Amino acid sequence: MKIAVASPPYPESIENGLYWIDKFVQDAALQQAEIICFPESYLPGYPATEFKPESSSPEKLQSALQQVCKIAADNAIAIIIPMDWYDEGKIFNVAWVISNNGEPLGYQTKNQLDPSEDNLWAAGTERAIYEVNGVKIGITICHEGFRYPESARWAAMQGAKIVFHPNCTGSNIEGSMPVSWGDKETPYYEKAQMMRAMENTIYVATSNYAFDFPDSASAIIGPDGACVAWQPYREPGVTVAEIDVAESTGLLASRFKADLYYK
Repeated sequence: MKIAVASPPYPESIENGLYWIDKFVQDAALQQAEIICFPESYLPGYPATEFKPESSSPEKLQSALQQVCKIAADNAIAIIIPMDWYDEGKIFNVAWVISNNGEPLGYQTKNQLDPSEDNLWAAGTERAIYEVNGVKIGITICHEGFRYPESARWAAMQGAKIVFHPNCTGSNIEGSMPVSWGDKETPYYEKAQMMRAMENTIYVATSNYAFDFPDSASAIIGPDGACVAWQPYREPGVTVAEIDVAESTGLLASRFKADLYYK
């Protein structure tokens, strides 16, 4: 199976975000990728203090989702598109999963918010597994994947072969200047992603913005923790890799004895 992770620039607007989605989806489809993932809250853009994302509304986001569905259908590729989403009077940080024929399959909410996000979004309460071309996938969004390994383990225990990890780590103003993936001098983020793969014996696919000062790269990590492929830092683009789904056995996740820790 070929999978793709995108490293787009921060969107200037929802329309600009849709431009980059269309462009990178086409790039991934030309390389025969079957699914592509974008960074956290890509529509309208993560609300970091240095950025001013376009104000959103239920109508704007519904329209944007419909356009992403059309992009998926036009290119015959599944898309994971993280975005803000209104439901029952609340706004959530979610990642929609769209099939390769443009059908919205559902969304995964961000359930473990960073403390700085408590006033930005409502925390979700449910986890879900989706199936793309016969392969089960899970999603953990940014902070919960970095700080709460249970989110990835749950997916692995439900049979997920790949856990996608859309995130937003870095800045266009200041921060780290990494050169190589997983370097010991860089922040912990890539090491945490490596551990989510190793401790569950699954693939982990991460997507981050193409920041000037990124804390992590968009990457595809194997069940042994080795980096299969990664997008060069600060370069907008798409990384595509062919993975052997059979290697994602979920062995270590399946051996987890929950009753030893949760009474």
